[in-house]
Amino acid sequence: MTVADPIDSLDRDELRAAIGSRAIVLVGMMGSGKSSVGRRLATRLGLPFVDADTEIETAAGMTISEIFAQRGETEFRNGERRVIGRILTTRTPLVLATGGGAFMNAETRARIADLGISIWLKAEPEVLMRRVRKRSNRPLLQTADPEGTLRAMLAEREPVYALSDLTLVSRDEPHDVVVSAAITALERHLRADPDRKPMS
Repeated sequence: MTVADPIDSLDRDELRAAIGSRAIVLVGMMGSGKSSVGRRLATRLGLPFVDADTEIETAAGMTISEIFAQRGETEFRNGERRVIGRILTTRTPLVLATGGGAFMNAETRARIADLGISIWLKAEPEVLMRRVRKRSNRPLLQTADPEGTLRAMLAEREPVYALSDLTLVSRDEPHDVVVSAAITALERHLRADPDRKPMS
């Protein structure tokens, strides 16, 4: 099986049964690849994909940048917490990509721990900066020193991201490589965790 191939249908069904009604929740810094990896992971698992930022923009009727500019970060974080809580409490198996700061909220972390399996996409600062430079819609990086800002955010957030169920390193390599690693990690996690439905 190559990394671009779908999972064998029997393996996928077994994995989905073990996941049950939980969501697979991707967390990590901006530029770590949560949306890109999430879409591919959802396809491989045969699950819906949901991007929390897109849901927030739909609910607010404006872009993330506009929310930050017009309502401020506190209002954005409150909306983010509500939207992620709504998605998770449907108890629908899906793959959810969250914004970089979402996992920092204790209530959101508790919801994810209760209703999901969290995967931290961990990337080095240099990798993150190369990726985020390609887009100008990063409100938190609109500073005189974007790289310094990103490094400070990473230092603050990494200990919290480390509370995730699983950690995957996101390098400059095809997203499908990370997806295959995510599937392998999920299988091991679900086989080892007695609280999940056992896999044969």
